[in-house]
Amino acid sequence: MFETTVEDGVCQVRREGANWLSTAWDGGYRTADAVYNVTVPEGFERTDLDAYRAERLSATGFPLGPALLTGVHMEHARCVRSGPVSVLATAGLSNPAALPMSGEGTADDSDGTASNPADSPDWRPGTVNLVVGVDRALDSGALATLLATAVEAKAATLLDAAGVPGTTSDAAIIGCVPSAESAPFAGSATEIGAAARVCVRDAIRSSLAARYDGDSLPTVDDAAYGVVTDRETEVFEP
Repeated sequence: MFETTVEDGVCQVRREGANWLSTAWDGGYRTADAVYNVTVPEGFERTDLDAYRAERLSATGFPLGPALLTGVHMEHARCVRSGPVSVLATAGLSNPAALPMSGEGTADDSDGTASNPADSPDWRPGTVNLVVGVDRALDSGALATLLATAVEAKAATLLDAAGVPGTTSDAAIIGCVPSAESAPFAGSATEIGAAARVCVRDAIRSSLAARYDGDSLPTVDDAAYGVVTDRETEVFEP
């Protein structure tokens, strides 16, 4: 079973000998006993992220491992479990990223970003971060499929809640247990995929409810750092 512990703004998700797939700055496939979701302070501007992670984990006494960063406080983190799947989510929407289906956006800039882009000097990430753990052995392809399944569930949940599929800085870490029962697939129709979908949905909803406490969720128009992707494309036959 994946275990969670919070210490000084750092949430550890631990499972000895687990394999992980991360979309963070140093992401990829890793083997580690624990991964982390770390709250950064307001005005965070560090770019030496490896060193920053080492400092934060050392301060808590946690061993090094893959990590996600967020502007959301860990008091708003929520965990959900269903069958073999556990999900941790922190959800903030200060930087929503809209993708209009009409092909006609409303962004101010020709490159598809709003007037307050995410590379602004005072940008603070809202971020929807997910850590998904499954007590099954998955090969690298199935682990990647589970990542896609979780991200699809995140997008569906946020579209329903806030009208956007994500933010400009969403990230996820997906983990499995090599010594556990093997599962060849992790798509939406499988036991693992179905459990992951509902866990992601309920963890994000619960984190949003904790973060905004009954207030209306930010929209692209009123969020401090929202973006609308309205680039032009060329459609052609293969």
